[in-house]
Amino acid sequence: MTVPDLGIRPDAVKRPDDPLGPKLFRAAIFVAILVPAIWSATGLQIDWPSLNPFRWVTDWEITLQWSWPYLILVAIVGLTVYWLSKRLTWSAAAAAAVLVMPWLNIWNEDFFFFDIWNIVHRLAPPDLSAEAVQRALPKVMESIFIAWVGTMIGAFFSFPLAFLAAKNMTPPWVNTGIRQVLNAIRAVPELLVAMLLIPITGLGAWTGTMALGLHSIGTLGKLSSEVVEGIDGGPVEAVGAVGGGQVARIRFAVIPQVLPTIVAYWLYRFEINIRASAVLGVVGAGGIGAELVAQLKFRDFARAGTVLFLTVGAVLIVDTISARLRRRIISGEPEPSPLTNFLGRTWWQRGLALLGIGIVAGIVVFLLRQLQVDLSIL
Repeated sequence: MTVPDLGIRPDAVKRPDDPLGPKLFRAAIFVAILVPAIWSATGLQIDWPSLNPFRWVTDWEITLQWSWPYLILVAIVGLTVYWLSKRLTWSAAAAAAVLVMPWLNIWNEDFFFFDIWNIVHRLAPPDLSAEAVQRALPKVMESIFIAWVGTMIGAFFSFPLAFLAAKNMTPPWVNTGIRQVLNAIRAVPELLVAMLLIPITGLGAWTGTMALGLHSIGTLGKLSSEVVEGIDGGPVEAVGAVGGGQVARIRFAVIPQVLPTIVAYWLYRFEINIRASAVLGVVGAGGIGAELVAQLKFRDFARAGTVLFLTVGAVLIVDTISARLRRRIISGEPEPSPLTNFLGRTWWQRGLALLGIGIVAGIVVFLLRQLQVDLSIL
């Protein structure tokens, strides 16, 4: 029996738009958290006159004079909003908002945006001298090593705990207690764990590694136990039917089903730990965070820009490689090679790819020269 063709293509079916209310609520919560964090980190002063963009309403002078770079910025904002939302009204509203922004006189020295712009402006261009790179890059690598070892600690201990916490593997009096232990571990932030461990392990990378490892146990244990609970019961029954015990059923029926997804969770947790390791340096738990705080304390914004530049670059590289590995593990199929992807693109996409490769290669060679690595062997 064949299904009649009704002329409806799945890709042409219009899906309902996401509700606007939850998006606005999430954005408001994000701003409410981010803005106080920026002020507390930079030491900016907050008062109502500095927060009120309409305090010079009597001094407005509406003119129709804009510079060409500013008009280009307005066009870029409008095109970006249209590309993200596919709505002309939103694009026009965003472009109009940016266009009339100079009338609000928000770049007055009394307005808080002016202080933020001054700090951001001082971060660029970063100090890429040999001394700055040799000081910051080892700290970036230390953060990556802290995240990797912490992830391995979490993976090693969370794997057996996941089976004990799964409801289909153990009786209620076992899995309930283990789940509560994992919840308690996960409820304590890494930063607080590091502060509690500093009197025991001292300042340094070992404290950050232990903090990330302990917190990863709670998170990975929770995610892995849910994967174990969602397995297909058929292979488990088949192993039991031929006389296999509990260990044999786990070894030959459960682990082959859950291992790809659990390993993908390990890689994802590694990405999270890289970002967390940069924050742990603030309390002296090793990594690049300590270097960033030291440069900000001495108001050496160029060196702080170097730290941020190297940190963001390292995170992007690790995230790209990890995402590719996770897709390969979950799908079970080989990913297309970079050459195949390159040949399958259009001519302008190939040009952008070659430009990006050239920029990355130039940055790598520059960093190697700044680190005084002998390139003659190449």
